[in-house]
Amino acid sequence: MLRLRSSDAGFAKAFARLVKDRRESDDNVARDVQTIIENVRLRGDEALAEYTEKFDQHLPADDQWRIAPEVCREAYDALAPDLRAALELAAQRIRAYHQAQLPEDRDYTDDAGVRLGAKWRAVDGAGLYVPGGRAAYPSSLLMNAIPARVAGVERLVVVTPAPKGVVNPLVLAAAHLAGVDEVWRIGGAQAIAALAHGTARIKPVDVITGPGNAWVAEAKRQLYGVVGIDMVAGPSEILVIADGQNDPQWIAADLLSQAEHDPAAQAILITDDAAFADQVADMVGVEIAMLPTARVAKASWDAHGTIIVVDSLDEAPALANALAAEHVEIATADPESLFAQIRHAGSVFLGRMTPEAIGDYVAGPNHVLPTGRRARFSSGLSVLDFMKRTSFISVSEASLGALGPAAIALADAEGLTAHARSIELRLGI
Repeated sequence: MLRLRSSDAGFAKAFARLVKDRRESDDNVARDVQTIIENVRLRGDEALAEYTEKFDQHLPADDQWRIAPEVCREAYDALAPDLRAALELAAQRIRAYHQAQLPEDRDYTDDAGVRLGAKWRAVDGAGLYVPGGRAAYPSSLLMNAIPARVAGVERLVVVTPAPKGVVNPLVLAAAHLAGVDEVWRIGGAQAIAALAHGTARIKPVDVITGPGNAWVAEAKRQLYGVVGIDMVAGPSEILVIADGQNDPQWIAADLLSQAEHDPAAQAILITDDAAFADQVADMVGVEIAMLPTARVAKASWDAHGTIIVVDSLDEAPALANALAAEHVEIATADPESLFAQIRHAGSVFLGRMTPEAIGDYVAGPNHVLPTGRRARFSSGLSVLDFMKRTSFISVSEASLGALGPAAIALADAEGLTAHARSIELRLGI
């Protein structure tokens, strides 16, 4: 665990190293993924079978690649009542939040008499990646599928790895609840390639979303342009800004809520209380010892955990903006004053009673968020990731007469004679 103090002489250089620490895929991953994508593009289902047998240690029968809708329904029906109620609550809140994101079409006529506007339409098909290796995440399925449905996507396709042939029944239950159309027992970069290029079994989609490991993220990056993607997501991140009035055990648990995801995950605390920093560091050790995920959480904390002690929390927003973290908690008496200065964050959690974990499940906003400082220029998953905007123009004879000469002048200046002529002919010039 790294310990920094903002007043130390070497802080700026040490903090700059922290900001630049990408913790993401290397050149070897990129090369491996390129090979996988090309094999799937050229050999389709045959390549999928080879990779599934190699990485998931099973080879489905011809009729077992796709999981039947009735199997998903049975998994949903078999849920314990309290768990079913929890999934339904999460789905209801996610749906309500994302329905409010739907954009409005525009259609108006300006002062020159030109009719202008734009129409929003959903993509035809979306592919949703749901991890199934280290852990299974029904919450991620809901966070991806529900915004797609709200956007109006007609075909929802889930791909999820099935180690030794087993798919977590919670994922299947969530697929039923979200109204997913197809669920396939494939994962990894090969699944992303199949969604993008299609195979004899799997029709291609238009957009691919959802979190995954380094190979999944790299496959999405390489295939962007063949399909749309939500983002290239890296390991999880949490930044907690906390004063000394917090319970150190709470803050330690918050930090570990992301550390337990992945050995490459990063948890950072910024506080203005050195004694409190010591207490949190001690409590992290206590909490790790009690976690079933202790091995992963400890590896993450030991390699990437960081505590920064500042003279005043007034320093925190500038540090937070430089880090542009996926999740930012502001656990102070007056979180709004700091929040007003946060410009770069995937999602912000305000107040001592708002742990990041509540956002992962039932708050409503999407938990698929930018990592690796990408919050500087991108946002969390929304209905807009499953939609595209088509502008339209309607020009009358009168308005063409008013605007046409300027367009002709610009076309001539660019040396595009045919552009100019297409207007001149209509104006009788």
